[in-house]
Amino acid sequence: MKIKKMINRFLVYTFLIVIFIASIFPFYWMIVGMTNSANEVIKGKLTFGNQLTHNFMTLITSYNLGRILFNSIKISILTVIGTLIVSSMAAYGFEIYKSKVRERIYGLMLLSMMIPFAALMIPVFKIIVNLNLLNTQAGVILPSIASVFIIFFFRQSFKSFPKDMIEAARIDGAGELRIFFSIVVPSMKATYAAAAIFSFTTSWNSYMWPLIVLQTNEQKTLPLLISNLASAYFPEYGVIMTTIVLATLPTIIIFFTLQKYFVQGMTGAVKQ
Repeated sequence: MKIKKMINRFLVYTFLIVIFIASIFPFYWMIVGMTNSANEVIKGKLTFGNQLTHNFMTLITSYNLGRILFNSIKISILTVIGTLIVSSMAAYGFEIYKSKVRERIYGLMLLSMMIPFAALMIPVFKIIVNLNLLNTQAGVILPSIASVFIIFFFRQSFKSFPKDMIEAARIDGAGELRIFFSIVVPSMKATYAAAAIFSFTTSWNSYMWPLIVLQTNEQKTLPLLISNLASAYFPEYGVIMTTIVLATLPTIIIFFTLQKYFVQGMTGAVKQ
């Protein structure tokens, strides 16, 4: 029995090690690639090189990295702020205020999640054009702040929020906005952190919609820069790897910074 248990444990750990290597190898290859030249990346070199400074300076001088990085950060942060405010208030209204048509409207919103964005691009694009928001960052941000998934996520969390606290605040004369921002929001930091991570990641990695709306190099974002680099006649793979690493770092930093709140938020934890 001991031998059988040892064999089973060996097989399990071997399987886990193989999965770990398969999962971590692309990240290792990406980091190594940013230190090598294009030819070395093509040859499959898996050791660190000395081209990191050259690749990074090429990004700064030839592709206006500073401006593009600023565009991505600005769009993502404003999208997160707008999404958290609009979607959480909408979810709060759906959960707290009762009406005969509330669930029907909410059900239609959930059904809209089944419609692929590709089917909505043309009408949304026409709206953006009519509002004179084409080739503006606002044209990228506004269609993203009312997220049906985030509304659903917040409403599920609001279901566990103690309604007695809201009633007590109303009896004390507090207005609805004061109740929401002074009582509900501080009590649900974990939920907001989880929603912020999801919203930031979605906005930061967004490619299709910014590609349609942003039509000048001054407005480009990092995903668009990576696409342009990869579609060049002679792709500079070292520069591409450097850009991908830079595009990956913010999401990693935000996730590990808010990891504790993210886990609590995903389980619907409410701080009372």
